[in-house]
Amino acid sequence: MTELQLRDVLEQVRLGTLPVADAVGRLTAPPVSDLGYAQVDLDRKRRCGVPEVIFCEGKTPEWAEGVARRLIAAGQDCFGTRVSDSQAEHLKACFPAAEQDRLARTFWIPLPGLRPAPAGNVLILTAGTADLPVAQEAFVTARVLGCAAELIADVGVAGLHRLLRQREKMAAADVIIVVAGMDGALPSVVGGLADCPVIAVPTSIGYGAAFEGLAALLTMLNACSASVTVVNIDAGFKAGYAAALICKRLSEARQ
Repeated sequence: MTELQLRDVLEQVRLGTLPVADAVGRLTAPPVSDLGYAQVDLDRKRRCGVPEVIFCEGKTPEWAEGVARRLIAAGQDCFGTRVSDSQAEHLKACFPAAEQDRLARTFWIPLPGLRPAPAGNVLILTAGTADLPVAQEAFVTARVLGCAAELIADVGVAGLHRLLRQREKMAAADVIIVVAGMDGALPSVVGGLADCPVIAVPTSIGYGAAFEGLAALLTMLNACSASVTVVNIDAGFKAGYAAALICKRLSEARQ
C-alpha cells in the first residue's frame, strides 16, 4: 500500500466513514489474491469504484465459486456475468441468497445493509425482442453499479412511431443504451432525438448478411449522430458499466 492509500484509509477512519475492522482488513490484505487459477484484484474497488467482476465464461463452476468466495471474504460485492446453466445451478447451491437473472446470465451477491440511493438514470432501448438478453445484461449491470435503470424493448426503426412514444423518457435519461442487431440503425436515430450520451450495442442478431453482428457494428461506428459511441458485439455488460460511470460522475457534480 502506498503512502497516499494509507492516508486515505486513515482519513476515512477519522471521519467515521470506514469502520476500524474494515480499515484493518485493508491494511493487512494483499491487493491481489492468488487462487492458482485466478489472480483476484482486491484493490479494484478503491481504484475504479467498482469491485472486480467475474467473467464466468470458460470457468468451471468451482472456479467461479472460488472467486466469488474470495470477493465476499474481502467485504466486496460479488457480480458475475455470462453465467452458464451449469454454473448457475452450482452457484445457486453455494449462495442461495444471490440474485440470478437467467435472461441476462448474471448473478449478484450484494453486501448486506442499506445501499445508497440510485445515482443517475439509465434508459435501455432495444430494436427488437431478440436483443433482450444483451439489453438485460446492460440493465442488470447498471442497477448493480448503483444506477436507476429502465428497459424498453422492441422500438426499432421498422416502426418509428413506437420509438417516438418514448420521447419523454429519452429526455429524462442521463445516458441511453441502445441495443440493436440486423442493420443497427436505431442508435443513430436515438442520437438525433436525445441530448445525452448514447451507448450503442450491436448484437449478433440477423440473417446471413448481418455477419453475426458485424453489419450492425459497422453501421453504429459510422453513425451520423455525434453523441453515439459504440461497444463490442453483444457487450451489454460493457455498456452498462460505462453508463454507470457516467452517471456516478453526474451525480457527484449535482451534489
